[in-house]
Amino acid sequence: MVDTTHLVSNWKNTTLILVTAFSLLLFYNIAFFRNIIAAYPLTLGNSLFIGSIALLLLGLITILLTLFSSRYTIKPALVFIVLLSSCASYFMDSYNVVIDTSMIDNIINTNLSESADLFSLKLVIYLFLLGIVPSIFILKLNISYSTFKQEFITKLIILVIALAVIISQMLIFSKSYSSFIREHKMLRYYTNPVTYLHSSIAYLNQKLGVSTTVMQPVGQDAIIPASDDDRELVILVIGETARADRFSLNGYSKQTNPLLQKEQVVSFNNVTSCGTATAVSVPCMFSFYTRDNYSDEHARDTENLLDVLQHAGITILWRDNNSDSKNVALRVPYQDYKSPDVNPVCDEECRDEGMLAGLQEFIDKQTAGDILIVLHAMGNHGPAYYKRYPGTFEKFTPACHTNQLENCTNEEINNAYDNAILYTDYFLSKTINLLKHNDDKYETAMFYISDHGESLGENNVYLHGLPYIFAPDTQKKVAAVLWLGKRFYEDSLNINTIKKNADNAFSHDNLFHTILGLMELKTAVYDQNLDILSYARKNHLTRLTTR
Repeated sequence: MVDTTHLVSNWKNTTLILVTAFSLLLFYNIAFFRNIIAAYPLTLGNSLFIGSIALLLLGLITILLTLFSSRYTIKPALVFIVLLSSCASYFMDSYNVVIDTSMIDNIINTNLSESADLFSLKLVIYLFLLGIVPSIFILKLNISYSTFKQEFITKLIILVIALAVIISQMLIFSKSYSSFIREHKMLRYYTNPVTYLHSSIAYLNQKLGVSTTVMQPVGQDAIIPASDDDRELVILVIGETARADRFSLNGYSKQTNPLLQKEQVVSFNNVTSCGTATAVSVPCMFSFYTRDNYSDEHARDTENLLDVLQHAGITILWRDNNSDSKNVALRVPYQDYKSPDVNPVCDEECRDEGMLAGLQEFIDKQTAGDILIVLHAMGNHGPAYYKRYPGTFEKFTPACHTNQLENCTNEEINNAYDNAILYTDYFLSKTINLLKHNDDKYETAMFYISDHGESLGENNVYLHGLPYIFAPDTQKKVAAVLWLGKRFYEDSLNINTIKKNADNAFSHDNLFHTILGLMELKTAVYDQNLDILSYARKNHLTRLTTR
């Protein structure tokens, strides 16, 4: 028989693990069980299964905590976990988001101003009650450690018991778990702290892995054909968090595009994003790879659209009023417009229209060649939608004036979001006006496309960043608008043909090749099947491909 006397001397260690595990289950997994109950209404049979899920999750948490329970790591590890879990619990409870690898990447790439938008009194309360108070208790607890052998045996016994609980529950409710795993995969992403710990390890493995791949060139053969005797001036606007269904150009009941509707624009109303977060979508849309073949490693190790354009000698400028270019603009001229030192249009925050300041002077200095200007807008970044537009654009009222969306009605949240779309309409209209001033010298065009959409409370989900396979269309269907100057649609492109195809299904995969087409480059990497304007081109592309 195994001598268990060491369990008595090590009882505080064991009890601390079990109490922490039970507390994490009970107080930090509200979002998880809220979503479980939504999927399994509280009948007798469902209640038994939900109880089984709770036991299984308790076993998983206990195993995780036990693995950190050496004499040198148990206190700092538990403090670290409860602090992080308190923050994770706040965001999952408040916005119904999940903390997977994509969300961690989004968090890492969020700047200070965006982080400040997420700060609230409720977050402080969560951090204090679920983070700081338990941490003080853990740190003050006096633990008498046993020998290494005794601690090892104790941990082994706990692990065996926890594993036995997990296995027994899966056997007893095997039929229910088979259905659960197949039909409700999304729910496992709400487990706290299991999901974010697993995702953090996966993220670190992904980011810290040493790449031995040399930067893969793309489109080094790109040239401007001799037959192209017109200079192109294209402004590519990368929007933020703009849903396609909130543009009145696409049939939305509120008039969110009063200025764009006066212009000769085409709104593509069936465009799907590459990801549900900026850190994924922006590098993906500029990548040569389609979404099915895209990865962070590919983005890091392969040249992108801007490189191809530079190979052809096109002048490029990236101006950013968002967090940054997500490594897309590392090899081109880059200007940060988030500061009032640079951006002349700043009040509560610096406005997207400020990126237009001085652009005409920049254009005038380019005495030869084509020009592509990328404007990365702040757009509709949440949850503080009310900050995304000046007060004069608050047309839709009442509007939510806090980042704590749970304190606003659905009407207020939607009105604030729609006001931000209204401001984007104004910003794009000003961009078009700038291009009109250059119509005599250039073939001018503006292409606007958002990086991802946004959940505004549908099915109690807010913001964005859900795993792509589970994300609703509200996070994946994005706004996309094209404006062509008179020389483009008179000489090169048939605007009526483009409008006829505006309802077709497109995606971020099309951006790479559509911009190559607009810039009229000749290169082997161009694929006319992915250029959404290909069949509207009057001379039908024969000069754009070498294949």
